[in-house]
Amino acid sequence: MKKLVLSLLITLPAFAASPKHWVTVDSQILGKLAPMQKALMVEKEGNGVSLIQLSDEEIDKLSSAIHNELHRCGGFISHDSEAEALLAFVPRGDMHFAMKGVFSDHDIDQQELVEPMVKQVSAKNIEKQIREMSNFHNRYYTADTGSDSQNFVMKTWKSLSNSRSDIKVDLFKHSKFPQPSVVMTIEGSDYPNEIIIMGGHADSIAGGWFGGPKSRAPGADDNASGISTLTEAMRIALANNFKPKRTIMFMAYAAEEVGLLGSKDIASTFKSQGKNVVGVLQYDMTLRKGTANKDIVMMTDYTNTAQNEFIGRLIDEYVKVPWGYSKCGYGCSDHASWTNNGFPASIPFESTMEDINHAIHTDKDTIETAGGNADHAAKFAKLAIAYMVELAN
Repeated sequence: MKKLVLSLLITLPAFAASPKHWVTVDSQILGKLAPMQKALMVEKEGNGVSLIQLSDEEIDKLSSAIHNELHRCGGFISHDSEAEALLAFVPRGDMHFAMKGVFSDHDIDQQELVEPMVKQVSAKNIEKQIREMSNFHNRYYTADTGSDSQNFVMKTWKSLSNSRSDIKVDLFKHSKFPQPSVVMTIEGSDYPNEIIIMGGHADSIAGGWFGGPKSRAPGADDNASGISTLTEAMRIALANNFKPKRTIMFMAYAAEEVGLLGSKDIASTFKSQGKNVVGVLQYDMTLRKGTANKDIVMMTDYTNTAQNEFIGRLIDEYVKVPWGYSKCGYGCSDHASWTNNGFPASIPFESTMEDINHAIHTDKDTIETAGGNADHAAKFAKLAIAYMVELAN
């Protein structure tokens, strides 16, 4: 998830050498933070969104301040051009469909496949990968460790799939920054052109003046947990020789923390290529149980209502834990990239936004500060298996 100390920008010198980016920001966030930054120029405002220009360094501070000052995630999207940013102000039918359109009325009828798989979920496996990813100094999108950590993810996924000729694992290279995204594709046997996306961001960030590529950012909860949870679901599916009828693509997105850059690049590419994405599952933070009476929380904004209800039915059928709803706001994670491009997306989250993990975007985002084990994440691995098998078949 994405994290403000914009007040720093008033008293510390500007970064003249850094190019400015067009950024759309939740107007409510900007309203709370604008008093900190008198010189901030809003280029356009409407539909609850404001358009501003920020440098790379200012984007890092924006991410930090949203978390530190407002105790929430995200709230902004970085854009490649002013023209792209202005699309956020234009009502579009594809985005409306992505949020309100009828998600196919899928029967839940794959119990013979799903139930044995969910029993195989290992919290220890998830914990092991979280620790391995957390060992990188950070996974920042411009740091060498940001690329090294993605190579680790690619190697891990390849090791699980190298016996299958219907599976490939690739790096999706982005033109504007060095960190790649990682994509595993399991080709569907019957409907290969119908695609299911299961993803989460793999980068990490820590705030403060000495943030960016230098800061220690273990990012255990945010979001080694999401990638490790999906990896466990992947491991179990492949160990059981699961062969989906629809194509499944697992994605570890780059550069989410600085404005959803990786997922935005991929989702817009899929839209321009006319890809038929039938469902998107986003995992961003699965490690910490933050809400006493809910284990899984569905975010209702910038998501597909009918798919959220379908996922709720999957939780009841296979995971059997209490769940509910919350809101995470504009641009809070990569599901927004898919929604903005017209694809139905959902984000089951570890807690309500009111109970968010305050250790994220700091050097204290470790397994120990999130409960000491991956038992909570294991519930999300079970849900991922159910979603994958039920929707793919």
